[in-house]
Amino acid sequence: MDRYFIDKLKDSTSIPDIFEIVKEVVWKTIKRSRAGLELGLVELGNHPRGFLGAYYISGSNMIVMNETPLKRIQETNTNLLVPYIFSILLHEYLHSLGLFNEKLVKKLTYEISCEIFGENSLIAEISRDMRKFFPNFIYPEGSPKIDKPIKLVKNFDKSNIRYIG
Repeated sequence: MDRYFIDKLKDSTSIPDIFEIVKEVVWKTIKRSRAGLELGLVELGNHPRGFLGAYYISGSNMIVMNETPLKRIQETNTNLLVPYIFSILLHEYLHSLGLFNEKLVKKLTYEISCEIFGENSLIAEISRDMRKFFPNFIYPEGSPKIDKPIKLVKNFDKSNIRYIG
């Protein structure tokens, strides 16, 4: 476990803050990084037995995150919000680094989570098997996809922003 990252994540107040920690954690553990990513939020809905949390558009600089589970978590257990966001962003960030084997990325997400936050942390538990959290992540009756444009998160990749002055 790494107290620095645990404390830093506790102080996080936004998705861009969480993503900066994801990037630091990945650099510390596997020494890989990339810059210039964007995050889009969109209502992808959920099926009563599952959902798509996010996806990385291969060959692009875009991660798209489903807003439906974020809303459900805010309604059921807000303590899961930061661990969920961290786990999802870590998984998709690994894809953005060129790791496309889903089984490998899932395993690596779990291993990194355990190394940094501990095997019994919510982040590690979500990374290992998020199905046990489905009551907090999905609407039991399902939720339809809402046909709206993707909303870009401002200043998502903050450490990549440069100011000319």
